Amino acid sequence: MHQRNFSVRLQKIISSPAWALVAAFGTYFCMYGFRKPYTAATYADAMFWGINYKFLLIIAQTIGYVIAKWLGIKIISEIKPHQRIRAILSFICFAELMLLLFGIVPRPWNIICLLLNGLSLGVIFGLVLGFLEGRKHTEFLIAGLCASFIVSDGVSKSVGTMLLGYGVTESWMPFFAGLLFAVPTLVFIGMLSFIPLPSADDIAARSAREPMCSKDRRDFFIKYAPGLIGIITVYLFVTLLRSVRADFAPELWTGLGFHQTPVTFTQSELLVSFAVIVITSFAVFIHNHYKAFRFSLFISLAGFVILLTAIWGLSHGLGAFRFMVLLGLGVYMPYVAIHSIVFERLIAVTKERANVGFLMYIVDSVGYTGYIMLMFLRYFTPSADSILFIFVKICIALGIAGVLIILFCHWYFKIKLKSNEQQIAPVPGWQGGGI
Repeated sequence: MHQRNFSVRLQKIISSPAWALVAAFGTYFCMYGFRKPYTAATYADAMFWGINYKFLLIIAQTIGYVIAKWLGIKIISEIKPHQRIRAILSFICFAELMLLLFGIVPRPWNIICLLLNGLSLGVIFGLVLGFLEGRKHTEFLIAGLCASFIVSDGVSKSVGTMLLGYGVTESWMPFFAGLLFAVPTLVFIGMLSFIPLPSADDIAARSAREPMCSKDRRDFFIKYAPGLIGIITVYLFVTLLRSVRADFAPELWTGLGFHQTPVTFTQSELLVSFAVIVITSFAVFIHNHYKAFRFSLFISLAGFVILLTAIWGLSHGLGAFRFMVLLGLGVYMPYVAIHSIVFERLIAVTKERANVGFLMYIVDSVGYTGYIMLMFLRYFTPSADSILFIFVKICIALGIAGVLIILFCHWYFKIKLKSNEQQIAPVPGWQGGGI
C-alpha cells in the first residue's frame, strides 16, 4: 500500500506543470553552455584574411544555426514524440565533440568546428518545445523555457569569463565550459523523458498537435500568409536586436563605460527574464484564445515602446545598467510572446492541423538569416562608429517599424479570424463574441 501511494505521488509530480517547466528550462539552459561561452572571449589578437577572428566565429556558428533552422522546418514538424530524447542527446554530444576539435584544430581552420557546433544545436529548441505545446499551461511552460535562454546567455558568458580568469586559453575555454554543463544536462534530459503526452483535457482545450506533412505546412502558411509574414518580420527585428546585444555584450558594456565583471551579464539577464516570464505568463489566465492572441500582440507592441523609451533615456541620463535591462526587456517581450503565446493560441483558435515547432522554425530561420546578412553588411561597410552607436541607430529604426507592423497584424487577424468564425468548431476558451 505504501509503495502504491508513493507511485501515485510520484506520477502526480511527473505529470505536473512544475516538472515539465524544470525539465525544459534546465535542458535548454544547459544547451547554452555548449553554444555561447566562447563569446565571452575577445580574440582581439587574431585576424585572418583581413577579417576579425571573432567575427568569423560568430558568423560560422550562426550559419550552422541557420542551416539547422531551415532543415528544422521539416524535421521538427514531422518528428514523432518518442524520437525526441535520442535526438537531443545525439545533437548535444556532437556539439561538445566539435568544441573539443575547436581546441585541437589550429586557427583559422577550427572555425568549421563552430559551424558544425551551431548546426547540431540549432534543432534543440524545437525538440524541447515539442514536450510543452498543446497543454493548458503551455504559455507558462514556454515562457519558462524562453527565460532559460535569457538567463543562460548571461550565465554562459560568466562561465566563459571565469574560465579565462583561471588561465584557460580562448581556444580551449568553450570545451571546458561544455564539460561543466555535461552532468546537469543529462539530468534534465532524463527529466524530459518522463513528461507524459498531453492529456485529453489538454487536447480538448488546445487541439491535438500532430506531425505535419508538406501539404499541411503549405496549406496553413498560404491561408494566413499576410499575418504570418508580419509576425515573421517582427521576429526578424527582435532576433537581430537580441543577437547583437548578446554576441557583442562585452563591447556594448564597454561602450557604455560600465565596468565588466562575470556577474554583470548574469544580473542584467536575471532581471529581464523574471519580468518577461511574469508578463507572458498572464496569458495562462486568459481562456478565450483570441483574446490571449490579441494580448500577445499587445505585449509585443509594449516591448517596442519600451525599447524606444530606453534609447530616449540613454540620451537623457539613464544609467548604463538600467539601459541594458530596459533594452533587454523591450527586445525579449515580443521575442518571448511569439515563442509562447502567438503561435500556440493561433493554432488553438483556428483548430488547424499544425504545431508550434513548424511555425517557430520558419521565423527562426528567417531571423538568423537576417542576422548573418546584418553582420556582413556591418563588417564590409567601413564605419568609424562604435558598435554601441550603430546598435542604437538600428534600435530606433526597427523599433518604429515594429510598432507599425504589429498594428497591421492586429488588424489583419481581427478580420481573418472574424471571417473564419463560422468555420471553426467550438472549443473550450473560444468565444466568438470576443472578437
